[in-house]
Amino acid sequence: MPKMKTHRGAAKRLKSTASGRLKRHKANHSHILTKKTRKRKRRLRAADFVDKANQRQMKQLLPYGP
Repeated sequence: MPKMKTHRGAAKRLKSTASGRLKRHKANHSHILTKKTRKRKRRLRAADFVDKANQRQMKQLLPYGP
């Protein structure tokens, strides 16, 4: 069986933690920031984890870990 290819888009956006969960960045923090509140922008800076509903699908895109 040939090697599986890593989904390059997912590899650039996700990192795995020591426990195996996937870490991601939140959307909506790249432009049009003037109308967003300071509190909202601060919260968007923080990293988040991939939701449990999407975890299996994301791991399939990264067969050898990100």
